[in-house]
Amino acid sequence: MADSELAGSFYGRAAGIYDRVATAPVVQPWRDRCVTGLDLSPGDTVVDMGCGTGATLPALREAVGPEGAVIGVDLVVAMLRRARRRVAGNGWENVHLLQGDATRPPVGSVDALVSAFAVGMFDDPGAAVRAWVRTVCPGGRVVLLNAVRTDRPLWRPVNLAFRLFTRLAAPEHRLTVRSPTRLLERRWDESVDALFEHTVDHTTDRLGGGFVVFASGRVPG
Repeated sequence: MADSELAGSFYGRAAGIYDRVATAPVVQPWRDRCVTGLDLSPGDTVVDMGCGTGATLPALREAVGPEGAVIGVDLVVAMLRRARRRVAGNGWENVHLLQGDATRPPVGSVDALVSAFAVGMFDDPGAAVRAWVRTVCPGGRVVLLNAVRTDRPLWRPVNLAFRLFTRLAAPEHRLTVRSPTRLLERRWDESVDALFEHTVDHTTDRLGGGFVVFASGRVPG
């Protein structure tokens, strides 16, 4: 079974737990940073690749307003089921959810794109990011967010706990000697390299004690 299929099965079973973590108050400032980094305007169309249970949808919808459009894409049915409940509960007619593979975007041209905590699950994240950049209109921004080990001295003792967490959250690597943390960080590096190769006006940041990394770029044109 491929990594993506294993991840889909695992996150399908863990959708409830994932939703509670994704919507926790400590996480919200990271998602707000993503939305701010997109530089959205009312009326824009924005896509959330790997939207999960829809934790970022409220902030995206607020940024584009009722005249804009928000598209959430995820592969896992259980995740989308919770996202649809969130959309229906708020009565958002301009928020649309699609089941699909985020590495092969099932959308046309959009004004901006965000992906939070997804690129680390892709076998070829660089190819996925390049495909995402191609979907964004010239002048639009692409924002990526993911988790890595911190580089801040005060928080480095917590890296051991982070490594344990990544192993527990990576079902395909639980019983192997392969380090899921190193794989996660390599995939992040590949994602950022692809983003920066095809965009301009780059921005990077570290949040959450250095455990959360942010990168953005603007599509030239």
